[in-house]
Amino acid sequence: MVLFSSHKSTSFFFVFLCVAALGSVFLVWQKNVINSFFVLGGVEVPVWESPKLRPVVFNLVDFGGVGDGVALNTMAFEKAISVISKFGDKGGAQLNVPPGFWLTSPFNLTSHMTLFLAHDAVILAIQDENYWPLMPALPSYGHGREHPGPRYGSLIHGQHLKDVVITGHNGTINGQGQTWWTKYLHKLLNHTRGPLVQLMYSSDIVISNITLRDSPFWTLHPYDCKNVTIKNVTILAPVYHAPNTDGIDPDSCEDMLIEDCYISVGDDAIAIKSGWDQYGIAYGKPSKNIIIRNLVVRSNVSAGISIGSEMSGGVSNVTIENILVWESRRAIRIKTAPGRGGYVRQITYRNLTFHNVRVGIVIKTDYNEHPDDGYDPSALPILRDISFANIRGDGVRVPVRIEGSKEIPVRNVTFQDMNVGITYKKKHIFQCAFVEGRVIGTIFPKPCLNFDQYNEQGELVNQAVSQNITNIDYEI
Repeated sequence: MVLFSSHKSTSFFFVFLCVAALGSVFLVWQKNVINSFFVLGGVEVPVWESPKLRPVVFNLVDFGGVGDGVALNTMAFEKAISVISKFGDKGGAQLNVPPGFWLTSPFNLTSHMTLFLAHDAVILAIQDENYWPLMPALPSYGHGREHPGPRYGSLIHGQHLKDVVITGHNGTINGQGQTWWTKYLHKLLNHTRGPLVQLMYSSDIVISNITLRDSPFWTLHPYDCKNVTIKNVTILAPVYHAPNTDGIDPDSCEDMLIEDCYISVGDDAIAIKSGWDQYGIAYGKPSKNIIIRNLVVRSNVSAGISIGSEMSGGVSNVTIENILVWESRRAIRIKTAPGRGGYVRQITYRNLTFHNVRVGIVIKTDYNEHPDDGYDPSALPILRDISFANIRGDGVRVPVRIEGSKEIPVRNVTFQDMNVGITYKKKHIFQCAFVEGRVIGTIFPKPCLNFDQYNEQGELVNQAVSQNITNIDYEI
């Protein structure tokens, strides 16, 4: 095994990852070039032709769509999707969105459907909230996330669907969230903002080769879904003053793959969830069997990849690997609190790189945000069986902060092969409280004394002094 034992080696590793990531993006762009022609205003210009991914293909223009950024296309989408719904037993149908700016209010998808966005096709969300329908609160949340009562629906929505594809030649779905963010920050909204794309109680979902940007709230929210693939997706929002614009929030989902994505947003790039306090406990649907890999992510105000804090249905069997987190407040975070119940277990992190991150790895057990006073403070989450391997970084202020508590200890945590270049030379920068586990082989910076220490051959070198040692320092 080759150890990156110096800052120079770590920097080289980071540069290599950046070059590889940029190269892969360039190749995707190259694959998305279209070479045919169409006629616009009497002038011959390149025509867009989509691949035929279903037996039947329709064009939004055929249903009255006008891509001038002014005309409202909701009726065109609804008419097209109504027709497509009749092809379910014939292999489904495809709706092409050609180049242009397609303003619309929220609409619903149907099963056995492909929504295909051309290069230079932009679906634009109408900014007037009066066009956005109100929906009941999610059953595992009990309330709207920001206000009691109903919530706004998503721009693109679907429930109880099967076999849905949203893809294209890197076309864009733009939530035009600026108006929503301003109204939220000035407390001018009476209901929780809606996501950009939300699919609920659905299965066999593929979302690929598109850009999602400027969502009013969470960007991509699969809720209680199975067999979901998200691949080659770019998700963007301003890194400041775009509140709660999480990138991808798998929520009570299982059998899910997220890979080859770039995410830079105003909250968590990814946050795995499963319900909020007593409502999530009652709903009882965990997020499980999730793979997240080959991502470049950024979050200046929150974390690159989070679990929680709404995790009351449980989160298990998650693998997170080959991740670059850059220019972020935190890289990896697990957050929970008394009242959540549930569990976070069997979580594997490997091949992580942090660049200019304030705190690298965070586990926090006092994230006290509750839907109402009906939560049970004695419902304590279980955190255990969490491993970190091959962790690299530079420009990191606090590499590790694991803050368990007497009520919620963190059990069976493993670190192996870690070398993180630091920016703040203080004694306690690997911080721990009420955590138990082991470190194996080369670990830099020096781990806290809560861990048993093993060499590369698996032999115990030093036994933990006490799992209850506390050296958390928020002044760093």
